[in-house]
Amino acid sequence: MNTSLATLAVIVGAYLLGSISFAVVASKLFRLPDPRSYGSGNPGATNVLRTGNKAAAALTLAGDAFKGWFAVWLASRLGASWGDASLATAGAALAVFLGHLYPVFHGFAGGKGVATAAGVAMALSWQLGLTLAAVWVAVALLFRMSSLASLVAALAAPPLALYFIGNWPEAWVLFPIALLLVWRHRANIGKILAGQEHRIGS
Repeated sequence: MNTSLATLAVIVGAYLLGSISFAVVASKLFRLPDPRSYGSGNPGATNVLRTGNKAAAALTLAGDAFKGWFAVWLASRLGASWGDASLATAGAALAVFLGHLYPVFHGFAGGKGVATAAGVAMALSWQLGLTLAAVWVAVALLFRMSSLASLVAALAAPPLALYFIGNWPEAWVLFPIALLLVWRHRANIGKILAGQEHRIGS
């Protein structure tokens, strides 16, 4: 297999991995309703938590973050073996994220991608991942809105990636990921502006 085909295979594999919705998987394991059928309709940890099952929500969060991390980590290792680590890593980062947003296994109805994006960021650079986590926690504690915390972290990700990673495809891939995160939170943005967004602990 030549380099281009190998890179393409890694990217396709990352998309398929991203297409595994751990919200759906965890809900089936714990015999909960389909997360797309209640609450926000978003198959993510926050919506699963609305059932009151913290274990299912934790599994969703961990699974979605892990698949983002693993896809990027594996792509960087495989890409390095054929001398194209940068393109393979960046491609896998975007592909696993798109897989979560538009999963082929679940009718292309996916989540907002916060946990998966966090896993991607951590795999690209642990300094980047920890900094973004700190940004999220700070905003969440200050305003008590997880959606706002996610939006601020998403907007901070591209410049921070260029700072920690440098002018490489792995950093630039955070730009489309950030834009997609903002787009997926457009309903939350409207609620924030209207003062109607759900607050943590309320």
